[in-house]
Amino acid sequence: MDFDLSKPQKLLKESARALLARECGAGRVRELMETETAHDDSLWRALAEQGWTGLVVPEGAGGLGLGLVEMAAVAEEMGRACLPGAFLSTLFAAALIERAGSEAQRAKYLEPIAAGELKATVALLEESASWDADAVKLEAARDGGGFTVRGRKLFVPDAGVADVIVCVARDGDALALLPIGRGAEGLRVNPMPSMDATRKLYEVVFDGVRAAEGDALGADGDAGGALQRALEVATAVLCAEMVGGMQWVLDTSVEYAKTRQQFGRPIGSFQAVQHMCADMLLMTESARSAAYYAAWALTENDPAARLAVSTAKAYCSDAYREVANRGVQVHGGIGFTWEHDLQLYYKRSKSSETLFGDATYHRERIARLVVD
Repeated sequence: MDFDLSKPQKLLKESARALLARECGAGRVRELMETETAHDDSLWRALAEQGWTGLVVPEGAGGLGLGLVEMAAVAEEMGRACLPGAFLSTLFAAALIERAGSEAQRAKYLEPIAAGELKATVALLEESASWDADAVKLEAARDGGGFTVRGRKLFVPDAGVADVIVCVARDGDALALLPIGRGAEGLRVNPMPSMDATRKLYEVVFDGVRAAEGDALGADGDAGGALQRALEVATAVLCAEMVGGMQWVLDTSVEYAKTRQQFGRPIGSFQAVQHMCADMLLMTESARSAAYYAAWALTENDPAARLAVSTAKAYCSDAYREVANRGVQVHGGIGFTWEHDLQLYYKRSKSSETLFGDATYHRERIARLVVD
């Protein structure tokens, strides 16, 4: 593999930074945090016009058909900007539909997703809050050529704005992946409290929601495998996003250490502060290497791709939290105040730490992969 981005990838990354600086500054992020959904139609259209909503969607389904390394480059800048809204949720759902859907289903959902006309999310977690497919207990009862779903899903990201919610349910010993449209009879979406107000979480209640058998994804019987592969794609993109957040914290902390005066000199001249900044740099660069390797491995269908993804997420989950911790320490009292933007990234680090599995979850997964 190449250990640096190609020239087109660098240009893509630079254009992403420029667009997000223009369309998604800290003031705009704070405004969207105060809304019920953290979603903005004009910002979503700006992302779609750049082709980002279809960046990794196959060309045959209306996307650009690029690889996950290109997606990681854009996602890093999204993390640097602390981008609110449903981009990651929609990407996860699109990856699942691409891997589990029929040709007709891919045309039905992926083309409008790529065009920015449809937002989606995946309802997976339940009371156990486990990302393992084996933890899914919600039943999809077969009834008259279709499914009836009764129960609830928890911590569903961006369900308040999603046009389609892909419900992961239990169909006997197998999984059923059921796309449920917004406004379906018996579907209720209730907000849940969360630390990171840029990513809204919801309880989704299915009170006798009906889904036709022909609408179910994964009809070839590999719904579980498709879900796992889609999770790996979303996890790799999240890792790249976390790197962008780390880089912002590092840059902001170093700049503050250069200018903040204490005892008549910049605090950056004190060895303790220098050590914290050095630790932040080491963790950020290590996380970047792990995240981009995971994206490359998935794109190239490398046999070690699953291991690379879990390695990246285990490291990034811990590293982003620790980088944010040190950033707060460098900034001192102002670092945890509402007025300073650092608190946005600290909260994002904590929500990203658990999203798609925390470090402990992925270390256990690494152990199983190594044994197998």
